[in-house]
Amino acid sequence: MRVEDNLKQIESAIKEACIKANRKPEEITLIAVTKYVSAERAQEALEAGIVHLGENRDEGLLAKWDVLKDKPTWHFIGTLQTRKVKNIIDKVDYIHSLDRLSLAKEIDKRADRKINCFVQVNVSGEESKQGINPEEVADFISCLADYKNLNVIGLMTMAPLSDDEELLRSCFRKLKNLQTKVKDLGFDFAPCTELSMGMSNDFSLAIEEGATMVRIGTALVGQKSQEV
Repeated sequence: MRVEDNLKQIESAIKEACIKANRKPEEITLIAVTKYVSAERAQEALEAGIVHLGENRDEGLLAKWDVLKDKPTWHFIGTLQTRKVKNIIDKVDYIHSLDRLSLAKEIDKRADRKINCFVQVNVSGEESKQGINPEEVADFISCLADYKNLNVIGLMTMAPLSDDEELLRSCFRKLKNLQTKVKDLGFDFAPCTELSMGMSNDFSLAIEEGATMVRIGTALVGQKSQEV
């Protein structure tokens, strides 16, 4: 299907989720995750009206940057190796995977402007998931005060791959509660007003539980089979 057609379906689902949660669709930022598709498909997403694109590898981001330049607002959403920060730091507007002080230090060192960062939290406790333990988040964020090029705008998590709706909601609620606690600390360098959570299979639930950014790949731009 065309991205434009997929987008209509997703926007309808976002609207429905917002109605259930007494929220406004304008509160939700849709990120098209283009990691499995070509630059041409990413270009199609832009032409459909999508502003925000997400990549999870520096190689993928750089390849699409060569074609699309700064037309999209770029989000780095995957695990970011410290040694690769220099490759992408001047091209991204958001990093969704801040999970250690060494990475914070490198971002601060390499950036020539403030970078909007999400602290990644392993809410589910799965060993396969990256992220900070929930009980360590507040202390971790408090250690970021001296990094002037970091703006900690919120928290990010990846829920389990599951059809258990209550399990998914529980993960999203935990992150929402944690975000509220960090926000209430009143850190100037960490306003923590945003929640990056929800993907193709669970974004409606995430929105109902407070997501402000959803990261949608397969349902929006396509499958692995479209990779080139």
